[in-house]
Amino acid sequence: MKIIYNRILPVGRRFHAINLFGILFAKGPCDRVMINHEKIHTAQMREFLFIGFYLLYILEWLFRLFQYRNLFLAYRNISFEREAYSHEADLQYLTSRPRFASLRYLKS
Repeated sequence: MKIIYNRILPVGRRFHAINLFGILFAKGPCDRVMINHEKIHTAQMREFLFIGFYLLYILEWLFRLFQYRNLFLAYRNISFEREAYSHEADLQYLTSRPRFASLRYLKS
């Protein structure tokens, strides 16, 4: 995974890194867990053909924002994020990850 260190992306103090089309933009050093989290997102992006991923991500974030009325809670409850956070510490997860596994996290 290509990592570009910079001071601009991601925007905001709460976020340390953002994955855009499989390229990781980070404000500082990234540990293995963070990189694995972003690799999970890259797998999700590929499954939904990148643009589909971003459309679904935004739509679900808007739904979760309406549901939770809190920006951070909405973000943390997006199905793509829930899958990535649930498995970020398992560095072998991507070797056995079922296709479209993020859909399992849509229910709640």
